[in-house]
Amino acid sequence: MSSSLVETVDIKAPVAVTWSLWSDVTQWPRFLSHVQRVDPIDERRFAWQLSLPGADKNFVAELTEVIPEDRIAWKTVEGVHHAGVVTFHRLDDTSSRVALQIEYDPQGFIERLGALTNLDSTLANYDLGEFQKLAELTAGAGGPRTL
Repeated sequence: MSSSLVETVDIKAPVAVTWSLWSDVTQWPRFLSHVQRVDPIDERRFAWQLSLPGADKNFVAELTEVIPEDRIAWKTVEGVHHAGVVTFHRLDDTSSRVALQIEYDPQGFIERLGALTNLDSTLANYDLGEFQKLAELTAGAGGPRTL
């Protein structure tokens, strides 16, 4: 049984900033709560370590499409079935929309329950919120205030 989700977030940061942050896959653990590590194997393949409720997962994924400031897509080549794409949309000069689409095969009771109860969508929304904070801070929109 394959599951999928689509989530979006509007960010007060230009596409150049959101793209720059997301296109460095080694930074994903900073804003994707379940991703422990992403280690480059070569220019297109990466070893992932995930920590999910009820299970730790390791797999190798490859970038299948990279269009600067537009989209990044990946899929697994070893391990669990997982594929995703993130797209970047300009809203205006200072803001953008990031859309995340993921398809995966839930393994075990906990993952199937998460898919059935939309826990995976809740987690994706949380992670996009963390990405939003990081991007807005990076863009200077949410930086620290001085008295």
